[in-house]
Amino acid sequence: MAQGTANGDGPLDGIRDWLAQTARVLSGSTMTVTEYDPKRHGRLVSFDGLEGYEELDRYWLNAPFAFVSVNYDPEESEHYYHVVEPALSDLERRLLDRLFDEVRDPLLYREDVAEDSEAALREELHERLEEYGVSVPEESFYRLFYYLYRDFQGYGRLDPLMHDPHIEDISCDGPGLPVFIYHDEYTDVETSVTYGRGELDNFVVQLAQRSGRHISVSDPVVSTTLPDGSRIELALGEEVTPKGSAFTIRKYAEEPFTPVDLLEYGTFSVRMLAYLWLAIEHNKSLIFAGGTAAGKTTSMNAVSMFIPPRAKVLTIEDTRELSLYHDNWLSSVTRERVGEGDITMYDLLRSALRHRPEYIIVGEVRGEEAITLFQAMNTGHTTFSTLHADSVQTVINRLENEPINVPRPMVSSLDVLCVQVLGRTGGERVRRAKTLAEIEGIDQRTGELDYSNTYNWDATADSFSESNSGLMDEIREENGWSESELLGELKNRRRFLRYLQREGITDYRRFTAMVNKYYADREEVLARIDRADLEDSGAGAVDIQTKG
Repeated sequence: MAQGTANGDGPLDGIRDWLAQTARVLSGSTMTVTEYDPKRHGRLVSFDGLEGYEELDRYWLNAPFAFVSVNYDPEESEHYYHVVEPALSDLERRLLDRLFDEVRDPLLYREDVAEDSEAALREELHERLEEYGVSVPEESFYRLFYYLYRDFQGYGRLDPLMHDPHIEDISCDGPGLPVFIYHDEYTDVETSVTYGRGELDNFVVQLAQRSGRHISVSDPVVSTTLPDGSRIELALGEEVTPKGSAFTIRKYAEEPFTPVDLLEYGTFSVRMLAYLWLAIEHNKSLIFAGGTAAGKTTSMNAVSMFIPPRAKVLTIEDTRELSLYHDNWLSSVTRERVGEGDITMYDLLRSALRHRPEYIIVGEVRGEEAITLFQAMNTGHTTFSTLHADSVQTVINRLENEPINVPRPMVSSLDVLCVQVLGRTGGERVRRAKTLAEIEGIDQRTGELDYSNTYNWDATADSFSESNSGLMDEIREENGWSESELLGELKNRRRFLRYLQREGITDYRRFTAMVNKYYADREEVLARIDRADLEDSGAGAVDIQTKG
């Protein structure tokens, strides 16, 4: 991090004397700074590649200041994530050291910082440079501005990684060690970012403070949430992490996945999503289970976009991860309440029932709140939640035993259980819905909980198999449909989802708007799909004739 000291020793003394002298000579000088224009100004950052590596990808993280070069080492068969930021001249580095100390304090007292922090910092930098009487090229001004803004408003040397939408997790295991990331295309990758011991200690403290929490040697472990919703786990010093301070950041995705994204990534088949849509519309309760990073919360959030538009939805989370585009949605998050005890998920869930929601979505159940959740199921509320478990039987065992202890008759009120995995197929790591199971009730002969797997994933073929669904028959009977009418409903929803996939509608706002249109006027939406199919088939015929 580009921070200077105020000890007044070494080469910094010389530059300060020079700056003071220059300021006296050029007192009152002014400089004009315009908006950065790549056509008129020089490049702020450049990179010629890494020797011994094959560059696979290059893209902006924070244009025009920082980009990443993703490389491959053929000898080690490993990827390397190299962050490229503006290179500073000796003069620029010395200016930055002084500016860091002298710009920070005035910013703390400016009332307009909260409204436009970028403009406030730009103005302070401009004033300081004029005060020094230093005339620098506009490219230098922007390089200085980048590092000041990165350290004041961003995350220091980690800031470029926080700007990368392809990164899901960031982890630092100690000082002097490379920061590792989980990239949605290249999976686990080493980066060029490292921290010194003191620098890492300070950064961990800053992360805790930014989250409104305190961390110290006497209380060295903190689990909390950043203002943007990212989850962080912090460890300070060597009390619990012998290598030194460490952190892990699970980044919050501002743009949540939609069912179309789940199709694109192969997590679900279109038949499975049509099945879940019909189940959700008919108020069936779901649990998404899986191990860490299996994508259970992502999938639960995505399929929640099938909830009918006017239904009242209430979400309860430990950390903010769920994001819906729903008019009648009340979001609540647990928090620590100093001196008066915590506001727990159990507290929020009990309060939620007084709001009379139709759908209750709970981020994850771990303890006493599970009984309240299943009580809500038994009294007519539709509930979705996640649970750490890797199989249907493990989910049942966890629910029925310590510390959750849900009675078996209550567990039987659950309708659908989705078990997800982070597995491998074709040499790649993938997220897949391993099983979609239906809870069928208690076997009167054995007393055990009965369930059947409606969909299963075959890892070898990377395909999904389907079995008969008692739940779909139940929905058919509730609606007085014939078998052909049920199959027609499922077929229409599959057509709708394929159409959205073909049109590339992955924005959650657009996706939800299209689902709402389907609910409001299904015939018109299906007619629109018919017209689109005819146009596509017509275009295909023209192509064939042309080629002929």
